[in-house]
Amino acid sequence: MTLKKLTLPELLKTSCSKFAKKLSLNFVASGKRTYQDLYNEVVAVAHHLLRLGVKKGDKVAILSANMPNWGITQFAIAQTGAITVPILPGFSSTELQNILEHAEVKVIFVSRLLAKQLETVSTPFLKHKILINNFATIPDGCYTPEELDRLTPDINLHDTSLLPSVEVEEDDIASIIYTSGTTGFSKGVILTHKNLVWDAQQCHTIQPVDETYKFLSILPMAHTYENTLGLLLPLMYGAQVYYLDRVPTPKLLVPAMQKVRPTVILSVPLIIEKIYKTQVVPKFQKNKFIRTLYGFSPARKILNYLAGKKLMQTFGGELKFFGIGGSKLDATVERFLREARFPYAIGYGLTETAPMVAGSNPSQTFLQGVGPVMEGVTIKINEPDHKGEGEIWIKGPNVMQGYYKRPELNEEVFSPDGWFKTGDLGAMDKQGRLSIRGRIKTMILGASGENIYPEEIESIINNFRFVNESLVVEKKGKLVAMVHFNMEELEKQYHKLKNQAGNYKAKISDYIEEQKQELREYVNARVNNFSKLQLVLVQHEPFEKTPTHKIKRFLYSK
Repeated sequence: MTLKKLTLPELLKTSCSKFAKKLSLNFVASGKRTYQDLYNEVVAVAHHLLRLGVKKGDKVAILSANMPNWGITQFAIAQTGAITVPILPGFSSTELQNILEHAEVKVIFVSRLLAKQLETVSTPFLKHKILINNFATIPDGCYTPEELDRLTPDINLHDTSLLPSVEVEEDDIASIIYTSGTTGFSKGVILTHKNLVWDAQQCHTIQPVDETYKFLSILPMAHTYENTLGLLLPLMYGAQVYYLDRVPTPKLLVPAMQKVRPTVILSVPLIIEKIYKTQVVPKFQKNKFIRTLYGFSPARKILNYLAGKKLMQTFGGELKFFGIGGSKLDATVERFLREARFPYAIGYGLTETAPMVAGSNPSQTFLQGVGPVMEGVTIKINEPDHKGEGEIWIKGPNVMQGYYKRPELNEEVFSPDGWFKTGDLGAMDKQGRLSIRGRIKTMILGASGENIYPEEIESIINNFRFVNESLVVEKKGKLVAMVHFNMEELEKQYHKLKNQAGNYKAKISDYIEEQKQELREYVNARVNNFSKLQLVLVQHEPFEKTPTHKIKRFLYSK
């Protein structure tokens, strides 16, 4: 699609004119909203914002579960020249307070079940609260779902009169996105209209999208991954986007996929890894014959292929692109997806790059790699070592303006000649394909100066039976694995052993110690000498995570 200028209002106007009668943003369960309907609703909400006194450069926040009104609100904010501040639903009330105050947010749109988080929030800037579910004004002290359900909309969704002219330029700020970093510090990433729209447009060079495509949205829309690739990209090319009206649990997802029969789903490794461990692996372990057969490479490939055909049907049977980004995909799970001929694709990017930088479509994937650099983006590996590994530096129209009100951080992350320093370690192969090794801040320096990447060790640990998740850290010079076991499955196996062998006298605590020792041996047989574990500790509670499902490492590496 050719746009006169790369801005959100121009994208919306062009798409809604070209695809007026096509379906746009809807819930899985209901809705027949067309592109023309979408445009009309955006204009109506923009009128309301203008009546509230919102002007160009003001900040308007969205704290909401995924829904069609999320996208409508974002485009309405853009129409007024204001700046969207998307807030991830997983942020605490303290973080919410800090963000609203730091960004000087004037208006917030909040969804029904998240409004309670605003109860203790107070800033001198926040003047209006709007229930995004139906665009009703929220009076002070009204926070419970029951109270909110009684509110009536005060936005006239039939007000499609011409909006006052507001010039929105490509280099104007479209969003300030506060990252949910694993380092424990939220930074406001300033993204322009051009950053976002250009990145969405370039994603089309990796995976073409057209009017026949149907997206099923399951990741938070406040995250730039879902927002750019799961909202702006499909709308730019006339595709349909569907949302669940509740948190996307497996129980809800399967019937939704059967109904929508999606072409595209964007995901994070955790989701597909969980599907593999809970639905695929048990089928290969159910009897000794299949378990033995699965141990032979040719038989494994056939079994994986057959499992892949069933998995495709579970996903609705029409999936063309299952995007995986956000962190490294487990090697065993990726091997299964390849042998299953499942249409997975890997991408790499950051909030600071709006987000896409490099990636592949399902025909280009290669084991444990990302893929080619996206057209128009330049990557260099800064000061590579003897293996060609170094920090990934980026230039391109998708790179942020900087961090909001943080000039000292901008000096740290931008080189004097304008390269953005990602903090990620990577390498390029002879075909120009990017692979990611890990984060510089999480890399552990071995006793003899070797680079140890905890993510790679964790990938091996997470394949061990009974392991839910893990974290590898350095403690007092030792390489330590903190492991959260699936205690329910572990205890089942323990009782099974006791019943089968009458002379098995070990206590459950002894059995856990056996598993820890077995795990340590399992890992150490599969890593290099300087990456061997010295200690395995049981993590009794699930690790605390960011809203994008990454473990908050800073909490556990002290």
